[in-house]
Formats: sequence, C-alpha cells, structure tokens
Amino acid sequence: SSGINAEYGVEGSVHCGLWATKAGGSYVQVGYGKAEINFPIVAVGIREIDIYGIFRYANCYPAALKLVESGAVNVKKLVTHRFPLEHAIKAFELTKAGTGIKVVIDCDK
Repeated sequence: SSGINAEYGVEGSVHCGLWATKAGGSYVQVGYGKAEINFPIVAVGIREIDIYGIFRYANCYPAALKLVESGAVNVKKLVTHRFPLEHAIKAFELTKAGTGIKVVIDCDK
C-alpha cells in the first residue's frame, strides 16, 4: 500500500504530513490554517505524492473511524504534547506558537 496521510492546516502539520506520506502515496488536507503557507513542493513532485483537499467533514467520520479502528491510521502519533489541567495556559501558549501537532490537556489528573 502506498499509504494515505491526512493532516490539518497548520503549516508545521502540513510539513510533517507531507514528509510522512510514503512515495507514491496520497496526502489529504482536512483543515485550514492560513490562506497561504510554504511547503516542500519539489519533494512532493519527486516523491509523486497526490494531494487532495476536502472542505467539510460531512460523511467522513464513519470511514475515518473504520481506519482508526482497523489500525490503518495511528492517531496516537499525532499527539506531540500533553499537559495536566493546571498547566493549561502553557498548553495554549504552545499551540498559539504553532509548536507541535496535537496538544492535549488532561483534565482528569
């Protein structure tokens, strides 16, 4: 399988997603950040990555859940930072700075 990688619109996530996509694979842009960003267009062309975009999430959840349930997509790797609730301000500051892919605030600890 060539693999499919779906990412959100933050520039750092787009870069990670494109580099994580296997040569000949497909990259799906799910969310939107800034209207214009820089990305490695030469690497995309050399590695023959297909790029797709979707605007809405309608009718995507059942297929996405099946991919996660089957193990085809490992969403745990997307979590780059975890913070306890008492450090929520730091988590929001890190997110605002564009650092990390997915920042989680653990509210039950």
